[in-house]
Amino acid sequence: MRDEALSRTLLDWYDRHAREMPWRVGPSARRAGVRPDPYAVWMSEVMLQQTTVAAVRDYFHRFMTRWPTVQDLAAADDGDVMGEWAGLGYYARARNLLKCARVVAQDYGGRFPETRDGLLTLPGIGPYTAGAIAAIAFDEQVPVVDGNVERVMSRLFLVETPLPAAKPELTELTARLTPFERPGDYAQAVMDLGATICTPTSPACGICPWMSGCEARLAGVQAHLPRKAPKKAKPTRLGIAYLARRSDGAWLLERRPDKGLLGGMLGWPGSDWGDAPVEAPPLVADWRDPGAEVRHTFTHFHLRLALRVASAPAIAIPMRGEFMTRDRFRPSDLPTVMRKAYDLAAASFLTN
Repeated sequence: MRDEALSRTLLDWYDRHAREMPWRVGPSARRAGVRPDPYAVWMSEVMLQQTTVAAVRDYFHRFMTRWPTVQDLAAADDGDVMGEWAGLGYYARARNLLKCARVVAQDYGGRFPETRDGLLTLPGIGPYTAGAIAAIAFDEQVPVVDGNVERVMSRLFLVETPLPAAKPELTELTARLTPFERPGDYAQAVMDLGATICTPTSPACGICPWMSGCEARLAGVQAHLPRKAPKKAKPTRLGIAYLARRSDGAWLLERRPDKGLLGGMLGWPGSDWGDAPVEAPPLVADWRDPGAEVRHTFTHFHLRLALRVASAPAIAIPMRGEFMTRDRFRPSDLPTVMRKAYDLAAASFLTN
């Protein structure tokens, strides 16, 4: 009975305080019979992985305007999709977005499977995303556990096992509280609670709907949960990027291999990234060091990228990549690390 009471209390709170999201059907609209668009739910969940709501909003609007259905996205050019994704990070998500859209369009007639198990068969959809889509779009009674939910559950039930070892226990607790009725609203309610009240630091316990039942609050340790195992220090890798510009304003670019970091994205020809990068200029030119380097952090390592810049004649024939004029690429189409290099190189050309 306690679990049911907690679930009802949270849904009552959500009915009054649900955040407005461009991909969300709010509780009042749901009561009026409006159903979520599985395509929009899927798109938002993929974009929100490792990213904030604030960062995703504009990307979501652009994608949904340009490709309003999963069939539209399935028919899109890979380069166009990767370009629109640029800056959002974790580029494997964009490649999987296209793969998944094409499977749904070709094998499922443009309709997403309506169960967690069915969704798990699609490219790029893991347990969390499958659960979120199944619950939010199709009201399947499945637990949905992201970072916000882990934090809320660890405090509510005073789970002191460090993450990631605590994940199975936190998933089980989430499943216990997930109601048969309105599981999609409940999943979004817990996420909202974690994002707005049960925050990582300084949780607003005085206005929390679960204040009286929170075991961590009663023990006075809510701000210290969830506990996390110590992180390993990230290594630093070194690399070299070559930025050549022709007199007509065209820049030498290459598309990275589909597999691997920044796969399928436009970028600057360069060396491998490691402990001792070897010079690998993509064409014969008077390369110079502008005296600046790009520093960027990926999930598993820091990158320090030395730059080489050169002016290339109109007849230059590169050994790698191709020259592209501004009608073929926009700096905003580049992933963040490559755009940082562009900004530094462009400034170098202006001052030399």
